Amino acid sequence: QVQLVESGGGLVQTGGSLRLSCAASGRIFSGYNMGWFRQAPGKEREFVATINWSGETTIYADSVKGRFTISRDNGKRLVYLQMSGLKPEDTAIYYCAARMGLDMPTMTSAFRSWGQGIQVTVSS
Repeated sequence: QVQLVESGGGLVQTGGSLRLSCAASGRIFSGYNMGWFRQAPGKEREFVATINWSGETTIYADSVKGRFTISRDNGKRLVYLQMSGLKPEDTAIYYCAARMGLDMPTMTSAFRSWGQGIQVTVSS
């Protein structure tokens, strides 16, 4: 199993940008598909973006498409979520997650390894 630690969260104004990072340790990182999820207060955890093991394929939630970009650096064992055009509704705890497999599901239940989460707050 892979261990995940997120960083880069914080407070930003509407329209601003942030880049989240997720550092992985443990088993072979390049074998995992990676995802970002988020959970706002009082809401269920929801899918944000996912990237396959090679970085060639990405999927985004409609709510972030065109504003967020997921990428990875297998040599550094890092996954990134570049967020721009941030809105107050993007405020949430953001989680990095990993799963083995060739398919790319977007359900939280499909991911076996999770980070502890990091807070992103967008002020209006």
